Amino acid sequence: MTESEGVAFLRADVDRFCREIADLAPAIRLRRLSELRVMLEEVTDAALNEAMADARGEGWGLRKIGTSAGISHEQVRRMLAEGRPDREQPAR
Repeated sequence: MTESEGVAFLRADVDRFCREIADLAPAIRLRRLSELRVMLEEVTDAALNEAMADARGEGWGLRKIGTSAGISHEQVRRMLAEGRPDREQPAR
């Protein structure tokens, strides 16, 4: 999938941020990256949940929403039922 102009802009901004902190001590760099990750997850999860609710309101099925969002239809069902983001976390 190709990036939209907005996503490309944000990616460049995050890349810039990462280059700016590259010379910091590891503890500080790790803390800042952790803060960035949490903030991005909060913002994108809220936006994803809102978009899924809007799609559902327009009559989209769970499978169509899941395909568009890149998650399973069961995960869509759970997230919409709970009214909050609850993405499956990749194994670490």
